[in-house]
Amino acid sequence: MSKPPVLVTGPMMPSVTERLHAEFEPYWMNELDDLEAFIAREGSRIEAICTGAHTGVRTERSLIARLPSLRIISNYGVGYDSIDLPEAGRRRIVVTNTPDVLTEEVADTTIGLLLMTVRELSRAESWLRAGQWAATGVDYPYTPSLRDRSIGLVGYGRIGKAIGRRLEAFGIPLSYYGRKPQPDVPYPFYNDLVAMAEDVDTLIAILPGGPATQNLIDARVLEALGPNGVFINMARGSVVDEAALKTALRNGTILAAGLDVFMNEPRIDTDLFTIPNLTLLPHVGSASLHTRTMMGNLTMDNLMAYKQRKPPLTPVPETPFKGW
Repeated sequence: MSKPPVLVTGPMMPSVTERLHAEFEPYWMNELDDLEAFIAREGSRIEAICTGAHTGVRTERSLIARLPSLRIISNYGVGYDSIDLPEAGRRRIVVTNTPDVLTEEVADTTIGLLLMTVRELSRAESWLRAGQWAATGVDYPYTPSLRDRSIGLVGYGRIGKAIGRRLEAFGIPLSYYGRKPQPDVPYPFYNDLVAMAEDVDTLIAILPGGPATQNLIDARVLEALGPNGVFINMARGSVVDEAALKTALRNGTILAAGLDVFMNEPRIDTDLFTIPNLTLLPHVGSASLHTRTMMGNLTMDNLMAYKQRKPPLTPVPETPFKGW
């Protein structure tokens, strides 16, 4: 079987790289000296794109439009807001992602970030490593707790449900925000985010990025959350107004925040590093070897489905499979 040419938008984990070389004719966008010259020379041959949230190159309309043979964009990750879905749908290009395989890992990380933020665990470790315990002879100051909190889940899809299952074991009252109530969910439902923020003291964002959720967590929501409020973002950096969040943390509008995602990552706003009541992680929600290997396998399995002219395993709803 011939090897279809595939454009890879950036570095991939070794297992994906090995399979790409074995099964396809890959071209690595990050290694090209002149992308425009490459597209002019080879663009008409490219049948597939392999991409991901961390590769640093968006698949813009202008790129997709210049690849007339493109049939599939296989995305390494569950979020695919960097892909021009309307253009892909118009061209009957199938976009795939990697749902389910990362659900439990991201939910685990969310609980870890929540505990780190509320109990100030990172700050306590830094205090210890700096010798403050030995120097002062006193214990680290008492911290807030999860014991008296109520949590609102901003988004209640696969990962939101997995987070909810974990939080139920903590005995914490839960609510959720979405477009409409979901059947057989025992938590209170809100379609007004400000109203939910007023009724809880902790928000966990776990919903897709894109124009529909841009700056959803804004100054009004943070003010409604209040001075005991904690905000956790495991969604996309775009869902929160970062300027409003920085102001809310500095002036005490909310108590603390924990972020695993940012605008313009990995070149994030370094001003965030100066805010002591902000816990930061470098987008590691699914970043275990076990889970990333499963994500890589699914990314490649979707590409292999195209190569073998079989239905893709996980097409996104916006680009349903209608045949190759």
